[in-house]
Amino acid sequence: MIRIKRRAVSVLLLVALLMGGVCLYVARLARDGERWASSVVNRAVFADGRLAAGSLTDRNGVILMDARDGAARVFAEDEKLRRATLHAVGDMNGSIGTGALTVFKSRLTGYDFINGIYSREGAGDAVALTLDSRLQTAAYDALAGRRGCVIVSDYVTGDIVCMVSSPTFDPENPPENIESDARFEGAYINRAISSAYIPGSVFKLATAAAAIENIGDIYERVFECEGGVTIGGETVTCTGSHGSLTFEDALAVSCNVTFAQLSLELGADTLARYAEAFGLTRRHNIDGTETARGRFDEAEDGSPELGWSGVGQYNDTICPAAMLRLAAAIANGGEAASLRLVLRGGLEKLMPAATERVMSSETARKLSLMMSYNVERTYGAENFPGLRLYAKSGTAEVGGGKQPHAWFAGFITNEGHPLAFTVVVENGGAGAAVAGSVANAVLQAALAG
Repeated sequence: MIRIKRRAVSVLLLVALLMGGVCLYVARLARDGERWASSVVNRAVFADGRLAAGSLTDRNGVILMDARDGAARVFAEDEKLRRATLHAVGDMNGSIGTGALTVFKSRLTGYDFINGIYSREGAGDAVALTLDSRLQTAAYDALAGRRGCVIVSDYVTGDIVCMVSSPTFDPENPPENIESDARFEGAYINRAISSAYIPGSVFKLATAAAAIENIGDIYERVFECEGGVTIGGETVTCTGSHGSLTFEDALAVSCNVTFAQLSLELGADTLARYAEAFGLTRRHNIDGTETARGRFDEAEDGSPELGWSGVGQYNDTICPAAMLRLAAAIANGGEAASLRLVLRGGLEKLMPAATERVMSSETARKLSLMMSYNVERTYGAENFPGLRLYAKSGTAEVGGGKQPHAWFAGFITNEGHPLAFTVVVENGGAGAAVAGSVANAVLQAALAG
């Protein structure tokens, strides 16, 4: 009896160990199975270290990448579209870490917990991106080889309908000298989400919002600009001598003197708080990809550095995607919809977009009116025919004898086209003239569709 009892205990221990092992394996499978299935050593979905499963399309079903059952990966038929979507889709070797081929690797393998990567239809799954191929090629053409980026979203849903970065190349025929040729410097970086630039005067939207909410008589004040203002023994220069200005006029002509003085009155702590609340200094998650973080250093109160920081200079930096999100929030009554790159389908499409309130609806309304006035007074509505445009330009000084970065950010309210946008042209010069023309080309293409 004792021997039988010992054997029974031993069997029970073995069963317990086996069950414990099974439970541990199932737990690890639930946690790591997706990563295991999408590992490059999985020859069922990888060939020579390259994903050979799944397909990527734009929002209208246009093929951006296709790889069938271990066959060679195929990108879009049109070379221009391949170049325009390089940074959103990714390259052959995975050098663009933020591309969909890397970020959505597990989705493309078609992995699920029950079946793994097996399916009757063969290995791989289709992933539809929010991008519109027509707008991708329009943005590519408008940038015309210049370094920079274009990013456009639906400000209600958060869908990114256009995201182009330059320099770029054809992923099916990558240049052999990409590492040594200066023309391709930074070609693996998606500038729209992975870079942060000196913003210049587009940052004045944040300073203006802070002034609206913290300076009670801001709309009754008259500001004087004689081309510069001395702060702490240094001069904050302006683009011109603007004379007497209202608050609205100061934003329309982008008066550094006015906004430097407002910055001193508001203080560094207030400006930093608004930059953070507006998401300009934070990272943002776009379907698993984090954007670059912006920067706002709190300069000493009363210092020239504080004056410069309020006009978007000093050490300020902003990621174009974060600036897009702010423009979208202003358009959407103060609520920023989460940016998305994967098209929603099924029941998910019926759900309202996830949003974060970043400002009051009243502040958003007042900023919108000022941005519309910018177009009427300074940028010229005739330069944007047919667009119900609200915008702010930026001409960001970068030093070193180089031309400023050109920014243009805002939104349109044309029926059926709730679009927000941000354009950056590196060392492009004047924001409205250079980046504004790029934005116009893309938005006109959107309306034509």
